[in-house]
Order: sequence, then C-alpha cells, then structure tokens
Amino acid sequence: MDMAKDAARLVGVARGDIVESAHRGHVAIWHRDEGLVASWGDPARRILPRSAIKMIQALPLVESGAADAAGLTPAQLALACASHQGAALHTGMVEAWLDSIGRAEGDLRCGAHWPYDEAAEHALIRAGGKPGQRHNNCSGKHTGFLTLSRHLGAGPEYLEIDHPVQRAVRDALAEVSGEAIEDYAIDGCSAPNFALSLSGFARALAEFACAKDVGGVRGAAMGRLVQAMAAHPDCVAGEGRACTRLMRAMGGRAAIKTGAEGVFAAIIPERRLGIAVKIEDGATRASEAVITRLLIGAGVLDAEHPEAVAFSHGPVRNWRGIETGHVEVAGDIRDWRA
Repeated sequence: MDMAKDAARLVGVARGDIVESAHRGHVAIWHRDEGLVASWGDPARRILPRSAIKMIQALPLVESGAADAAGLTPAQLALACASHQGAALHTGMVEAWLDSIGRAEGDLRCGAHWPYDEAAEHALIRAGGKPGQRHNNCSGKHTGFLTLSRHLGAGPEYLEIDHPVQRAVRDALAEVSGEAIEDYAIDGCSAPNFALSLSGFARALAEFACAKDVGGVRGAAMGRLVQAMAAHPDCVAGEGRACTRLMRAMGGRAAIKTGAEGVFAAIIPERRLGIAVKIEDGATRASEAVITRLLIGAGVLDAEHPEAVAFSHGPVRNWRGIETGHVEVAGDIRDWRA
C-alpha cells in the first residue's frame, strides 16, 4: 500500500538555510461535541497506534476493578500506560508490583532489552548483569495485564488474541473509538496492537478528555488514567523523553503518549480534544515537533517555554555544540488554534 500519496508535508529539517529533510504524515483532531475539527493528510488512514494506545490498553485494568483489588496507586496506573526508560525508578516499581500480586518477572511475556536509561545500563554492565524483562519499556503495561488476568481468573498466556485480557482490550477500543476492530499486528513487546483509523483514535482520546461526561465506571476509569499520567510524567517515560518533559511543562493540563513509528497522542480535557499524529516515515523527531505545536495551539503549552522551543524548533547542534539548523513545522499547523 502506498501510504505517501495522501500525506501532508508536516515538518522540514533545515541545515543552515537549506531544508535537507522533510517528513510527511497525517493528523486528526477530534472534539467530543463537534467531531473532527481539524486534520492534515488523511484522517481516515488506518494505523497501528503502537505504544500511543497504552491508556486504552490499561482501561480494562481499572474499570474491571482489578486495579482497586490490587491496591494500585496513581503512579502504578501511570506505569501501566508507560514506555519507560528502565531506570531504577521504573524497574523498582515493576518488581514491587509483581511481588504484590504474587507474580514474578518470569511471568511477563514482553521479552528483555537493555534499559534505555544510561545510568541503569552502565550499572548493569558494571555488575556483569544481563537485562531482564523488567527493563523492557513495556513491562508496566504487561504487569497491568498480569494483574487483570489474575483478577479475571484467566490463564498465564495473557497475550493470546483470544485471551480474556486481549478480548477486553479489543472491546474497550471498539467502544471508545466507535469503530469495528478487526485487524491487528504483534507489537515489539509481543502484545497485539489493534489497527484503527487515525480519526477513530482521536475520537477515543477525546472520550478520555471528557471522562466526566462519559460517566459511570468507564468514565471514572478514564479519568483516573488521565490524571495518573499527567501527575506522574516521570513514570510514563523518563528523564530526557518528550512525554515526560512536555507534560511537566504543561503542569498537568494534558496527558500525552508517544508510540513507535512516528505516532503521538494527546488528551486535552480543558479543550475536550483528542489529537492523533502519524508520521509516514516513522520519524520520532517529526511526531514530537508536530504534537508540540498542536499543544501550543490548544493553549495548554506556552510557546516560549524552553521545552516547547526545543521540540518544535530546536536548534539542531553538532557534536561541538555549534548551531547548524532547526526544525520547521508546517505553517498551517503552527497557526492552528483550538
């Protein structure tokens, strides 16, 4: 499938006065009351949302009562939505959480990789150790899956497509997006990642933004997850990461989540908005720049904040610290206002 034909040019990267790279993609902005209020590219494009969908994957954990039965804290709920760095903060929380539910690292099904956190990686190397599944950036999500599986009295292979955990995730996604969920692929952490349209994803995020209006058990669960992410940005990603840095800069006014292959999601309660971004070539630098400008346009991020400038403009520097260029987001995105 040729994805590029409907994509809009969203970001350019200049070296000096010469634009040497360009990133194309798609954006959907959904208002819960008004529907699709802005878009670039093709908002109907079906995507794999990757890790940007983790708050929806965590929804059955909370609304089933499993989170409360396990006594989970807001920080743990944020970790369930995380793509973390594998820092001591994150791995310590995973270990304690597993112990509290009577499970061990070997019960996880996410696989192992070296921690992204440099200090944690160096400490592991110095100790002659090897990375474990707790270091996987998705281990919080998987511990949440284990918690839900235990609560449901289901089996240990919680990633199987017909397992009660994944059926609950699929059903929740279909309901909040308003779409039939049929296709899926296997994510880097081995969990099913369900496909949906970009506008359907934005619609689902807008439901989270208006959790009080959704009401009932589901609305309460949505609200708790959004509040947990916004209150604990260090658990959602980690030091140096865009999710953590931008949520800190916004002071809890929005919950945002990146995903692999150029996906980014934002939940903005005060504007009743959900925003979904997909960059065609999978470039994270482009998705970060676009979501930053849209958060500015939504009025929840100060355009002059150092973090806003860093992600939406730069500058780009070389190894000697010399400014060599900058990032330039498309003018119509820079001009958008909620």
